[in-house]
Amino acid sequence: MKDFYRIDSHKMIFHVDRVASWLQGKTVCPIYLEIAPCGSCNHRCIFCAVDYLNYKTSFLDVDILKNMIHRAAACGVKSVMYAGEGEPLLHKNIASIVEVTKKAGIDVSITTNGVFLDKKLCGKILKHLSWIRVSLNAGSEKNYERVHRARPGDFLRVLDNLKNAVSIKKRSKLKTVIGVQLLLIPENVGEVLFLARVLKKIGVDYLTIKPYSQHPLSGSRLHSGFAYQDHAALEKRLRQLEDKNFKIIYRFDTMERLGKTKDYEHCFGLPFWAYVNACGDVYACSAFLGKKEFIYGNIYLSTFDKIIKGARRKAILHKAATRLDVNKCREVCRLDKINSYLRELKDPGPHVNFI
Repeated sequence: MKDFYRIDSHKMIFHVDRVASWLQGKTVCPIYLEIAPCGSCNHRCIFCAVDYLNYKTSFLDVDILKNMIHRAAACGVKSVMYAGEGEPLLHKNIASIVEVTKKAGIDVSITTNGVFLDKKLCGKILKHLSWIRVSLNAGSEKNYERVHRARPGDFLRVLDNLKNAVSIKKRSKLKTVIGVQLLLIPENVGEVLFLARVLKKIGVDYLTIKPYSQHPLSGSRLHSGFAYQDHAALEKRLRQLEDKNFKIIYRFDTMERLGKTKDYEHCFGLPFWAYVNACGDVYACSAFLGKKEFIYGNIYLSTFDKIIKGARRKAILHKAATRLDVNKCREVCRLDKINSYLRELKDPGPHVNFI
């Protein structure tokens, strides 16, 4: 089955007007924001990309954040994912934050480890979400504790929370997509099929399998000799579990791009997204969290619209599009395929009128 949600692709083709403005050299508002309501996390996953930030106990002020959301909507932001360097559900006001975001006219999603997605919270937020994705990177209790560095009982708690979420969705006839993401690593490769069967029985909408890529600043290091090409049989066996209600999104294209030379020299995708950390800093790129030269501004000190239209953002974007060495960036980042697409638009080559 095709990647129905385009998780292993990109969606820039649906934002023609924004892309056209960018091609004309205009300042464009991000289409998408990733926001970290909270800097701390209840897990210490062995693959964590942001371990170098030390999981600081920072929480975005709810009133500042809600004001930012309204200004972001007025600017033209279309979607927000609450995730970030911490666990978003640790923020005590996450339910009202999600509701305000949706009512502002912005599509909302959450990526979470799912431990705090209890029945009460789920009943409040699920109806406002386009999708929610639970990061679940093992298929057994013991291995989950080892990979997530989690407390005993968390694994079963997450599965129960998923069951409750599916039940609420069905009972309320919601369109919210409930997904699970697994980072395929040597430590869990033997449990993927079992986990997929469990998730299908629970009734989630999809399981996506993604590859690991080393964050340049992270202190975590996994086995470098793990070759995704050696596990083609796993994809075939997973595909046998698919039906109209349960999809497998095996990110084969992204796996194929690992270790390959990038087909773009600079980063063109940054104008279309931004990242807000738990301290209110608005970053050009989440791969450079902690690097001041990638901060546009701070929502405690200025308004979102002024930050987005400001000279500092313009200068950072110009540097990224002309001088940033993408070979030193993280492999297969979220903007990887977007960059390939935008590079083609900027330099299409000959004979493009012969359609």
